[in-house]
Amino acid sequence: MRNHVLVVGGGAAGMIAAISAKNHGADVTILERNPRVGKKLLATGNGRCNYTNINASAEYYNGNNPKFVYAALAAFSAQDAVLFFERLGIEHKVEECGKVFPMSGQASSMLDVLLYELNRLKVNIICDAYVNSIKKKGNKFLAVTEDGNTYEGNRVILAAGGKAMPSSGSDGNGLELASKLGHHITDIFPALVQLMLDGPWFKRLDGVKFVGTAEIINNRKSIARDRGDILFTNYGISGPPILQISRKAGELLNQNQRPQLKIQVMDGLSKDEVIKIIKKRASFAPGKPADFSFVGLINKRLIPVILAEAGIENITRPASSLSQAEVESIAHVLTDWRFTIRGTKSWPSAQVTAGGVDTREINPDTMESKLVEGLFFAGEIMDVDGMCGGFNLQWAWSSGYLAGQYAAIQ
Repeated sequence: MRNHVLVVGGGAAGMIAAISAKNHGADVTILERNPRVGKKLLATGNGRCNYTNINASAEYYNGNNPKFVYAALAAFSAQDAVLFFERLGIEHKVEECGKVFPMSGQASSMLDVLLYELNRLKVNIICDAYVNSIKKKGNKFLAVTEDGNTYEGNRVILAAGGKAMPSSGSDGNGLELASKLGHHITDIFPALVQLMLDGPWFKRLDGVKFVGTAEIINNRKSIARDRGDILFTNYGISGPPILQISRKAGELLNQNQRPQLKIQVMDGLSKDEVIKIIKKRASFAPGKPADFSFVGLINKRLIPVILAEAGIENITRPASSLSQAEVESIAHVLTDWRFTIRGTKSWPSAQVTAGGVDTREINPDTMESKLVEGLFFAGEIMDVDGMCGGFNLQWAWSSGYLAGQYAAIQ
């Protein structure tokens, strides 16, 4: 007798779990709360879908149980993902830092080929099906939807996501379902998200962009660091480096700590090197106003704020009148500008959920619950979150493939 697998959630993890289960001999039904599957997938990679990373390995993932990801990544690697989608029709291209995109440049291509495969395999897809309870009776699972319908299967894969991007359908419902089935949920908080900072300058700096280095500092120690395009906003700061290091900030904030953000505006230069540059520029035109002497060196909108931060009261006086101490103060701000992090943006802005179902209660080799026989997990619902750059979708593919395979096996 074939297993009947109910997949709760039709996102990336749910779709590949369904395909894997069907290919391993099961009958499969996807229960998706939205009017269509794959809504969140369409938004990834700014609509281009950075669907994996050729460097995907355990070091790019976070969670309370870091070794948990090893088996899934080995069972279905980034190379396996590229080959899997190539067979479905996706030609790939590798961009900076190992990011893999469909050659079409469209996330919709990914959803198109996944839907084609689901339909080819005759996977039953039921949309507008919000599951609000799952109960196990004997060897059967009963999933009851909000509209009163009951769906029966002897295996369940929970792939309902976390809380990030609730507009896509990830509202934490899957975590509640897991909890009611006896699983513990670790502390959850937004990750790959913008940071809100204390300070008086952000309305003036809103929209200023530069290439620099961002660093999380806690108890005088560097916790996380990344470099790239940094963007000031009216609430604080954004940009790829900020998203990359935001997980560590969120973790510390969740522990009621107050980490700092260190920004290096003049990237890759020491304080002494910046002092020399400022002095050299002043020597070229001693009578030039101090603020104007920085035009061509840093973003014009940054100049008055940087000088104010450095304690320069009259910013229009001659550049040559800046004292050694004042030059050193300016150089310090340009190489070590500190802000207190007051929070992160909330769930609608987050790309991924940090925390989730405690992975100590899940078999890493099969994705099956250690507490409820026949219950499996896939994707973001678990306490696993990856760095920015295709790692979270790779986790969806790896965990989903494994969950589908073992849910199908008698």
